[in-house]
Amino acid sequence: MSPRRFARLALEDGRRVFAELAEGEARLLSSAPWEGGALTGERLGGVDDEGRSAGTRRLTPATPTKIVCVGRNYRAHASELGNDVPVEPLLFFKPPSSLLDPDGTIELPPSSISGRVDHEAELAVIIGRRTRRATDAEAAAAVFGLTAAGDITARDLQKKDGQWTRAKGMDTFCPVGPVVVSGLPWDALGVRCRVNGALRQDGSTRDLVFSVPALVAYVSQVMTLEPGDLILTGTPAGVGPLVDGDELVIEIDGIGALTARVAAAAAEG
Repeated sequence: MSPRRFARLALEDGRRVFAELAEGEARLLSSAPWEGGALTGERLGGVDDEGRSAGTRRLTPATPTKIVCVGRNYRAHASELGNDVPVEPLLFFKPPSSLLDPDGTIELPPSSISGRVDHEAELAVIIGRRTRRATDAEAAAAVFGLTAAGDITARDLQKKDGQWTRAKGMDTFCPVGPVVVSGLPWDALGVRCRVNGALRQDGSTRDLVFSVPALVAYVSQVMTLEPGDLILTGTPAGVGPLVDGDELVIEIDGIGALTARVAAAAAEG
């Protein structure tokens, strides 16, 4: 069976809907596809395979209860930051409030808070069923699909704080999308990041230290994963700084391009 593509869209009439993308159409669903959403019969034409169309806006393709992230899951990335590769997956959270829609704007914190914000391009997993204490085989079956994500990081705060909540959890620090692809093999996907057109990161999920099923199973030993939850699987080498005015593009084979702009914090008052 060929992979299936899904998007979440904001329509002109104010509705926010899930849709399956096929043959130049967005075929609207009654709910999220991992919740058994059925085709409603309503269709929008002129939609490309990344969910773009006139009169709609692309949204984050999931609304997770939690965003679980994995640190140092590529050896080369661990090395570039001077860290050892963990013997077990290194987990941390981003709050749902950090989510950013495709084509959104990453807001840099005021310089009084952080002076160094980095990009990290990542493959993200969307959970399709309630999962607790799963085996690797059960974990693989619990994956609904894959998408692209950015683990935006205030690198100076990560080093300063020791734990990573502030560094990773700011508003807009988790762009996700543009679509979810179900049925796409995860194990040899190119993961790239471009800033202003220049290639910064160019890796492959074949280099993951811990596989997607292993990560889902590991996380599920600690917490129950709910349908729609996100797991970010780590970033390849090449992370670097973002500054005001940058354009960030995260590309993953078979999924598409996730684009975000970068802007300085708006003045308060």
